[in-house]
Amino acid sequence: MEKTMITARPAAERGHANHGWLDSRHSFSFADYRDDRHVHWGPLRVINEDRVAAGRGFGRHGHRDMEIISYVLDGALAHEDSMGNASTIVPGDVQRMSAGTGVMHAEFNHDRERTTHFLQIWIIPSVTGVAPSYAQKAFPDADKRGRLALLASPDGADGSLTIHQDARLYAGLFDGDEHATHALAPGRLGYVHVARGAATVNGHALHAGDALRYEDEPAIDIRAGVGAEVLVFDLPRLD
Repeated sequence: MEKTMITARPAAERGHANHGWLDSRHSFSFADYRDDRHVHWGPLRVINEDRVAAGRGFGRHGHRDMEIISYVLDGALAHEDSMGNASTIVPGDVQRMSAGTGVMHAEFNHDRERTTHFLQIWIIPSVTGVAPSYAQKAFPDADKRGRLALLASPDGADGSLTIHQDARLYAGLFDGDEHATHALAPGRLGYVHVARGAATVNGHALHAGDALRYEDEPAIDIRAGVGAEVLVFDLPRLD
């Protein structure tokens, strides 16, 4: 039987936790959700789709040796940390926190009526014990319309946020005839997550929350979007 190089991860098969104030879908094993088939993909360790109720949030808690990226889809997420940073993330913003030797932070939805919907992404770093750091940047929709904009990379290329891993995160917005192709170098892994809307990716019809993982494939091809917001990860293999 021929090996399948593109594997679907349907939204409905993700882990689910509803804490009342927080409704979370887990693409990979997280907290009480454990699935040995979905622990990580290369260094991609977590994609949690979180909905935080109005006036609620994550209390102060710690992280260590992890690259943490927050990507807001709707609403706003307030952030404060032990490095002295305080900010609010809104749609279009990307926040990167390198936890390194350790950092405490809290995240809160201060809106009294509106739910905050965001993606929490963790990437395993290639080095540990670095000084913790923080960065946040707005990526306008115009930069993502019909193309893949580089959001995070190991070298800060094209104005992207810098992470401590040879991984690259892209985002694009697609409707109608808009399409994009991302080449994967030999030996690289790929992962596509549809954040909202629908699109056809390498012939697979995907909807919000659906994902594909790639191994030994030459390219990721996105087309036929309907209000689609798509995240693409270009990843190394882990030894």
